Amino acid sequence: MQTNATYTSLVAVGDSFTEGMSDLLPDGSYRGWADLLAGRMAALTPGFRYANLAVRGKLIGQIVAEQVDVAAAMRPDVITLVGGLNDTLRPKVDMGRVRGLLEEAVERLAPACEQLVLMRSPGRNGPVLERFRPRMEELFGVVDDLAKRHGALVVDLYGAPSLSDPRMWDVDRLHLTPDGHRRVAEAVWQTLGLPPEDPDWHAPVPSTPPPGWTARRTADVRFARQHLLPWIGRRLTGRSSGDGRPAKRPELLPYENPQGRAPGTA
Repeated sequence: MQTNATYTSLVAVGDSFTEGMSDLLPDGSYRGWADLLAGRMAALTPGFRYANLAVRGKLIGQIVAEQVDVAAAMRPDVITLVGGLNDTLRPKVDMGRVRGLLEEAVERLAPACEQLVLMRSPGRNGPVLERFRPRMEELFGVVDDLAKRHGALVVDLYGAPSLSDPRMWDVDRLHLTPDGHRRVAEAVWQTLGLPPEDPDWHAPVPSTPPPGWTARRTADVRFARQHLLPWIGRRLTGRSSGDGRPAKRPELLPYENPQGRAPGTA
């Protein structure tokens, strides 16, 4: 890690987490941590360029097939790679295959950039996390091992108390709120050796009175109707929320903050 490093370009590779769901903008598009990070980096470096190849719903095999070579060909200063978590959430998964594909991705990306950044993805406290925790931690062990072997940085979001708090997660319980994305951007920013804006991004969120029983049950019903049942339907029919969707920002071009937002603001 360089202290007060200067970077001129960023390419983000991944799935819905990197695409920016559920950090919704007024025009219906998503912003997310990678856009926030790019905005802050652009404020330091005139002409800063940014591409975001992420597409929601992608498995690690699809990320390798569709995004990795594109990102490597761009030869940016920084590449972020987050993938494999969608695989671990499937009813059946071959973790050996996931390991091999992640290794393939890192072997292609690490030589193509000045700094490769990997992540231990955050997990929302609750029954879903407990069910899939062993797979997730196996995945993060692979991430740590690959980082050591290839000189990549690892951003530990999984170990951050703030990001396990249910209040940092949208109603779909799969994607972070705008404040959650802001904290991820801060985490990557600091890991790259840039001066902190929020040194306590990882700290537990101040406590608030828990919602009552009726509010919790209403939220459960809404979650099941709007998000869980459609997700199950896609799994049963072999479809993905990202089918037919293009990359979020497919070209490495100069980046300007959308809608005039100051870098780092929510």
